[in-house]
Amino acid sequence: MTLVAGVDSSTQSSTVVIRDAMTGELVRSGRAPHPPGTEVDPNAWWDALQGAIADAGGLDGVEAMAVAGQQHGMVCLDADGEVVRPALLWNDTRSAGAAADLVAELGAKEWAEAVGSVPVASFTVTKLRWLARHEPEHADATAAVCLPHDWLTWKLRGTSSFDDLVTDRSDASGTGYVDLTGEYRLDLLERAFGRSDVRLPRVLGPAEAAGRTADGVLLGAGAGDNASAALGLGAGHGDVVVSLGTSGVVSAVTPTVVSDETGTIACFASATGENLPIVVTLNAARVLDATARMLGVDHAELSRLALSAPAGAGGLVLVPYLEGERTPNRPDATGALHGLTLASSTPAHLARAAVEGLLCGLADALDALVAAGVPVQRAFLVGGGARSEAVARIAPAVLGRPVLLPTPGEYVADGAARQAAWVLSGNAEPPVWAAADTVSFEGEPTPAVRERYAEVREMTAHRLT
Repeated sequence: MTLVAGVDSSTQSSTVVIRDAMTGELVRSGRAPHPPGTEVDPNAWWDALQGAIADAGGLDGVEAMAVAGQQHGMVCLDADGEVVRPALLWNDTRSAGAAADLVAELGAKEWAEAVGSVPVASFTVTKLRWLARHEPEHADATAAVCLPHDWLTWKLRGTSSFDDLVTDRSDASGTGYVDLTGEYRLDLLERAFGRSDVRLPRVLGPAEAAGRTADGVLLGAGAGDNASAALGLGAGHGDVVVSLGTSGVVSAVTPTVVSDETGTIACFASATGENLPIVVTLNAARVLDATARMLGVDHAELSRLALSAPAGAGGLVLVPYLEGERTPNRPDATGALHGLTLASSTPAHLARAAVEGLLCGLADALDALVAAGVPVQRAFLVGGGARSEAVARIAPAVLGRPVLLPTPGEYVADGAARQAAWVLSGNAEPPVWAAADTVSFEGEPTPAVRERYAEVREMTAHRLT
């Protein structure tokens, strides 16, 4: 048996899966936590990776590995290859003002046409602007800039040469200074950082080797987390991946290039070299958490209550902007409950309204992809919120498409392992592994639910203005 390893270095933890390179069968796995916070010393990721490898029983017999990771984070290195300051993560919002300034300076349309996305605080380019403005001494000391998974791959190489610093197109496409073909836009880097003489990782193709570890294990280029998850799931053309974590992420692997000056869609690259347009909402699984807490029930009872109420919840609508919203862009919005009557004043109706409101927000995101020309035939439902039976059963009616619920798994790490097997094989296409076990859900579309939600959503927007 030929073994490969895949790593998911996420915001919360490092996860390692070791699989059979031919079949994808899971052999063993391990995990170790990351420290909390929106800025982290990258050495903590390295320590966690070593812990996760040890928890997985080591890398004995592993012939290739790849690292997928959280996107957008800013890792700055000095001339000796040492970390200049703790990495700013994607969820560090101190660069929101820098993002607004960059968009105002160049224009949203110009940014979208140049790099496929309009900068927001999560993007690396905005963090570099923040660093140059607020910590000039650290900016001056920066000799190279890379992303979290780039740095870990480099560390695995056991090298200190910037010539060995590499990235992949999927993760690089989320920096804000890489164009839609995978080429660096040094003019945008200089606009943000005030200079463009820093070393940047070489951008590898999805099946291109990144070198070897000190122990001789072949390294893949790695990938951004959403791109790797799509590869791990085996998502193809016509599939959309709907992830219900803290935030909601709707993405699709497609040959279609998307340039959206509204900023609703960010067009990254996929782990197979195509495109991965993504729409992100701020409110997903925590809508269920908040509603369960309000009702004083656990998630199983919340699901039972929601399924006991009629579609449309008797006219009760929850607009779930519990901490503002990103899609649509309403950062100062709050949640709204509308249509309360004596008949709908029950726990079951509120539970149903919460599930439908959550799904309507994701359906709006899916509609944005469709409007941009991305074909969508079915949806994979993943993440913590997908464990809700009510979400899975109601989703086809709200999304208007069949829904596949895969067995819960480590799909980001699985995608990295599949990439490692691809690099090891030397083939033109990734290996065909057995698809994840899935449960299919179908249902008649309920357009009236979407229409009623849209009415209340717009009423909420008018109230804010």
